Parts: sequence; C-alpha cells; structure tokens
Amino acid sequence: MKKAESVIEFQHVDWSSIPTAHIGEGIERQMIWGERLMVCRLRLAPHVVTAVHSHPHEQITIVEKGRVRFVVDGHERIATGGDVLHFPSGIRHGATMLDDEVVLIDIFTPLREDFLPEQADGDR
Repeated sequence: MKKAESVIEFQHVDWSSIPTAHIGEGIERQMIWGERLMVCRLRLAPHVVTAVHSHPHEQITIVEKGRVRFVVDGHERIATGGDVLHFPSGIRHGATMLDDEVVLIDIFTPLREDFLPEQADGDR
C-alpha cells in the first residue's frame, strides 16, 4: 500500500483573514505555513518579555513596528521597525518589547511543528 503524500497548494491570503491566537499575556500570533517554511506574525504589548531560549529551527525576524531589546547569545541589541535579524539554528535568544506595541514577522525553517494546531491537515 502506497503512503499518502501531503499536498501543499498555492496560498494567497491577507493577514486580516488569518485567525489570531492569544498565546500569552500581551501576545497574539497569526501563522501561515507550507511544507518546509512557516511565517508567524506577532503583536506584542509594551514590556512583554520572551524568555531566552533556543531551537533547532533557523529563524529570520523582521521588525515591522516598534522597538525591541534582543538578547542574542548573551549580547544585547536594539531593533526597530525595518530591521531584520537572522538567528542560526541553536543560538540562544530572547526579547523585551520596549515602550510601544511591537509587530514582528518570524520566519522559520523547518516548520515549528510545536506551533501547529492539532488538526493541521489542510487547515491553514
């Protein structure tokens, strides 16, 4: 018996049509993903802190709006709207939102399967 293959189709959506999940106090996340790539759009309230962590996924973060203090491999840096950060696989990083709402676009490869809803098949 041949194993069924997953079929990923072309997608064209507007962020306003993507469901928003409240994943923590002051943190909202929207997601779209394909077979090997995931994009998350996060809205974070002022002064929200994301703990320093690492993961095996390569990550690119685009700061769409606001100011963020990132800690990357023990070093602090401030990023503002228009900045792009690349986090190699396994690097320790965390962030503190500064005085205004922050909007971040996080791009992951491979997929952050830990972010996917339980009924992810065909439900993007």
